[in-house]
Amino acid sequence: MKDNKVVINILLVIIMILVVVACVVAYMCFTNGVEIIEPQQEEAIFSKENYPRIDGSTATLPLAEAFKSNFIKTDINDIEVTHSKTHNAYVNLINGDTDLILVTYPSEDELQLAKENNVELEIVPIVKEAFVFFVNKENPVDNLTLRQIQDIYSGKIKNWKDVGGANNKILAFQRPENSGSQTGMIELVMKNIEMIKPTTETISQSMADIIDVISDYDNRETAIGYSYYYYATTMYTSDTMKLLSINGIKPTYENIQTGLYDIQTAYYAVIRKDEDENSNTRKLLNAMMSERGQNVAKEAGYVQNY
Repeated sequence: MKDNKVVINILLVIIMILVVVACVVAYMCFTNGVEIIEPQQEEAIFSKENYPRIDGSTATLPLAEAFKSNFIKTDINDIEVTHSKTHNAYVNLINGDTDLILVTYPSEDELQLAKENNVELEIVPIVKEAFVFFVNKENPVDNLTLRQIQDIYSGKIKNWKDVGGANNKILAFQRPENSGSQTGMIELVMKNIEMIKPTTETISQSMADIIDVISDYDNRETAIGYSYYYYATTMYTSDTMKLLSINGIKPTYENIQTGLYDIQTAYYAVIRKDEDENSNTRKLLNAMMSERGQNVAKEAGYVQNY
């Protein structure tokens, strides 16, 4: 009996040795002698000292922060970026007070200002964006056609009952002239149709303000406003506001990415066209358009353009 136990123990040891040898042989055959290399971490493209001066709109501030954090390999909580809003950013670029701005497309006034200062702008789309309309959740209207939007903002339609809603006067809020969203409204939506002149009551000075107005209880079935998708869904949201479908298409991330929701624009990186080809500013522009830059934009919640 004792001899049987010894034999069993010897057999177990032999089996264990064979298993170990088999594993080693299998590993060598699988790797074929090739050394396994761990994937390298992305390296910094810039230092804090040589990162170009940037400016931009309110809605692109998180994008600018994400780019800078990734490109200099610094925690985003330690990143300092200041945006002076769309029009001021264009003025600063034209005057040479900043190197690159992240903004919506320039207005006619901004293009004229550049021309007067003999500055040619280079305008490059970085991420996709959509123009959206919103109402209070208490408003029964969920969808409008583009033509109905144009008629509301040109003054032809003045009551919600004319578009399937309740018998209430429409309060159509606007943004100030030369704000990024007002330029978007004129160029993307109205398309040479003249907008009604807003009263003091219906001008919202900031995008946060226009969302607050629509969300307000007193305006639950009367007000309508507009902004950009990223701002309205990520930067400043409200539980009492809803985005409208336009022509039956909801403004979702997927519908914007595929182009199905077609009131689209982009956030652009804008530089002076005479910027040196080897400058850090052009290096930054190229990094934003690269696969690495586009992944950074997606992680920050923006819709990739490339």
